[in-house]
Amino acid sequence: MKTAPLSIEFANCLSDRVGSHGLAATDLQDAAPHLSDLTRQLDSTRGTGWERWRDLPFDPMRSEHVTAVKKLVRKLRDDAENLVVLGIGGSALGNIALQAALNPPTWNLMKRKHRPRGGGPRLFVLDNVDPELVGSVLDEVRRSDKRLRKTIINVISKSGETAETAAQFMIARDMLRKALGKGYAKNVVAVTDPAKGTMRSICEAEGYATLPVPEGVGGRFSVLSPVGLFSAAMCGIDINALLDGAAIMDKRCSNIDALKNPAAVIAWQLMEFARRGKNNHVMMPYSNALYLLADWYRQLWAESLGKRVNRNGDEVFAGATPIKALGTTDQHSQVQLYREGPNDKVFCLIEVGKFNQEVKVPRGLKVENLKYLEGSTLGTLINAEKRATEYALVESQRPNFTIRFPRITAHAVGQFIQMWEIVTAYAGLMLNIDAYDQPAVETGKVATFGLMGRSGYEDWREKVERALQPTEYVV
Repeated sequence: MKTAPLSIEFANCLSDRVGSHGLAATDLQDAAPHLSDLTRQLDSTRGTGWERWRDLPFDPMRSEHVTAVKKLVRKLRDDAENLVVLGIGGSALGNIALQAALNPPTWNLMKRKHRPRGGGPRLFVLDNVDPELVGSVLDEVRRSDKRLRKTIINVISKSGETAETAAQFMIARDMLRKALGKGYAKNVVAVTDPAKGTMRSICEAEGYATLPVPEGVGGRFSVLSPVGLFSAAMCGIDINALLDGAAIMDKRCSNIDALKNPAAVIAWQLMEFARRGKNNHVMMPYSNALYLLADWYRQLWAESLGKRVNRNGDEVFAGATPIKALGTTDQHSQVQLYREGPNDKVFCLIEVGKFNQEVKVPRGLKVENLKYLEGSTLGTLINAEKRATEYALVESQRPNFTIRFPRITAHAVGQFIQMWEIVTAYAGLMLNIDAYDQPAVETGKVATFGLMGRSGYEDWREKVERALQPTEYVV
């Protein structure tokens, strides 16, 4: 379903609304030539190196991925009762966000015939190694499908060596083998490197169906690849509409006229505010369906931009802290801080023009103080709450901008995803940092290898134990 384009309203970031805490409209106009140069630079590097994600909504990558995903979905979907996704970080957050945004929150509780768009399996995304999470989900799967013939395990790992996903996979594989014997492999779908790596070797040895993690597409930029498309398609989400929306937004964000380029405008504003000390960026959807897109955004923003050194090797400690909030819930838990605490934040409010389901407030209670609610709808109320918060932030001189979804559709969600990925690319150039590596994450990975006894990482175990040896500072 094609929807109208997302709109971005940023008047509340300007000084004529939020005083000295805002930006001058002339500042953006002055920055426009530089932003146009950055647009040309991104256009020249798109589809190369770690920027292959820019081409995911376009052929030939799009056709290859959609064809492969749909072929596998046609084979598996009708008989599958449970789909269990094993992954972490970029191999899970996008899957969770798509499901939350585009399927009912009660999806797993519904009988299959009542699920929209022809139904599909229950979806469980194991995005952690918390034993209670993993154990509870696997227990539930076994309860509902004692012989596990109707359960598909979707393991997502480019290398196969991420400790969390590897451990999950070993547990799920053992569960399937015990239930199904030698034929268990038909219940496994691996999304992994198409040519090399530990998981690729396992897949070839055991005969799993596979889909590719495309070369040059990092985990946090991978949701529009088979990493996110397979589970989405299994659960009835229109992946072509998702990619159509991304493609349309990509073209908007390639506009050399910076003032008509939403990604360039958002990136410039957020980086300029960060330069002025507003290093906390709050994303606050007024929609439960869009709340977990804020989780996806947090990884994208934090892992891409939080860098100790720039491209010249200078220590810069770049980055801004992404924070998620939920309207209206967090009006009652966070807005007190946001309005009267440190003025070190910029707010991205997300509004939905028309909700896919509406609930009317009935008449007849006959309480004078509540009469104003009678005959209204919850959609009207939540948008009034958003507008009121917007006003309250402006009154307290807190910069904020609004992204408006005309409706929540796959097309609109695709627009949102592609836009924020391009915003991140612009921000990386503005900060002169590598937005595609994550060196600080590696220390935790190799330290975990050492603590778990992996051969070749003994020195890391010694480093950890030496640094964190017991002290008397325990209460």
